[in-house]
Amino acid sequence: MPGLPALCLRPRDLRRGAVLTLLFAVSVGTAAATGPWGCAEVDDAPPAALAGTAGAGAAPPAGTADREAVARAAAEAVAEGKSGKKAAQEVVSRSGDRWGAVYDQGEYAAFAEDLDGRWTGVGLWTGRRGDGRIEVDRVQPDSPAARAGLRAGDRLLSVDGREVTGLPVADVVALLRGQAGTPVVLGLSREGAALTETVRRAELHADPVTVRRLAGGITVIKVASFTRGSGERVKEAVREAPPGGGVMLDLRGNPGGLVTEAVTAASAFLDGGLVATYDVRGSERALYAAPGGDTGRPLVALVDGGTMSAAELVTGALQDRGRAVTVGTRTFGKGSVQMPTPLPGGAVAELTVGTYRTPAGRSLDGGGITPDLAAGDGAEERARTVLGGLGSGS
Repeated sequence: MPGLPALCLRPRDLRRGAVLTLLFAVSVGTAAATGPWGCAEVDDAPPAALAGTAGAGAAPPAGTADREAVARAAAEAVAEGKSGKKAAQEVVSRSGDRWGAVYDQGEYAAFAEDLDGRWTGVGLWTGRRGDGRIEVDRVQPDSPAARAGLRAGDRLLSVDGREVTGLPVADVVALLRGQAGTPVVLGLSREGAALTETVRRAELHADPVTVRRLAGGITVIKVASFTRGSGERVKEAVREAPPGGGVMLDLRGNPGGLVTEAVTAASAFLDGGLVATYDVRGSERALYAAPGGDTGRPLVALVDGGTMSAAELVTGALQDRGRAVTVGTRTFGKGSVQMPTPLPGGAVAELTVGTYRTPAGRSLDGGGITPDLAAGDGAEERARTVLGGLGSGS
C-alpha cells in the first residue's frame, strides 16, 4: 500500500505507529461527492499545537469495532481467497460502530483529492439518520444532482441497484464516486413517491471561503468546509475587514474538514490558548490556537443543524472562551475520533476509538452545541442586531 493519504492527523510521537485520524465530518463532507475528510496533518502544526500523555492498550469504546477482530477477519478471508474488505465490513457492521467504515485502496486514496476542494461526484451532501435512512441534506448548485432536480429531503434508496439504507455514509460515497462522465442510477423516494434518476458524474469544485460586506462595516465570512487553505483564507478576511467592524463567521451547513484548518481559522480570533482536547484509547491530547489573533473585533458565529465536526470544534472553542456570541440552531453533534487501520489485502478500516472535547470539557458527540441565541430563518438579521450591541462599527 502506498500509505495513508494526507487527510490523516499524525501526532509526532505516533508517526511510526498507528495513524490517528479525527473524522470530524458526519456527512463525510460533500457526501455524495466526497470521502471521509475531517482529519489533519499535525506534522504541519506548530510545536505547541499538541500536548498529551500516552495510554496504549485501552479497550475500545462501547459500540465500536475491535481493531484486532476486524484485521483478523480480513486476514482469514484473504487467506481463503475471499474479499478481506467484505469480511472486515461485516465485523464493523455487527459492532454498531456508527462511523466505522472499510475502503479499498483506490477509494481511500481518491478521498485525498477532496482536501483541495475538488472532487468527482454528483454534488450531494447526504447524512444517515438514526434508523439507517440515507437522506439528501443539501444539493450543490449547478451540479449533476441539481440539474437532475434532486432536493434536500429526498431519501436515497439505492445506487446502481445496490440498496444503501443502513450503510455508513462513507460507503454510500464510494458507490457514488467514479470517473467523470460515467452514469450512475439513483433510486430515490420523495414524499412517499419512488423516483429513479440517472446522472453523470462530473469534476466539481467549491470555494470553501467567501466574503461579503454588509452595511455598518460588518464582514460576513462564510466557510463552506475546512479544506486545505481555508484557515488562512479566514485569517486574511479578518485582516482585511474594516477597522472596528464586526464579523459574522457563518458556519451553517459546514460539514467539517481538516482539523488543522479549523484550528487555524479559530486562531484568527484567539491569541493562543486551547481550542480542543481529544482522547484515543486512553491517550489525551490538546490542540492550541496560534498567538496573535484579533481578540477585540465583535464576533458572531452562525450555526445550524448542518454545522458538524471540525466546524463544531471551532464553534465550541469560540463559545467556551467567550470570544463569540453563537446564533442559530443546535449543531449536529459529531465529536468522535476514528483511526485508519491498514488491513491484509490492501483495504483500510476507519474505526472509532475516542472523542474530542471543547475547552470547557464538553463532549459534543450526539448533543451538539446549543447557540447563545436561538434563531432560524432570521439568524443573520439577529446576528446584525447582536453585533450592533457589541459595538460593531463604532
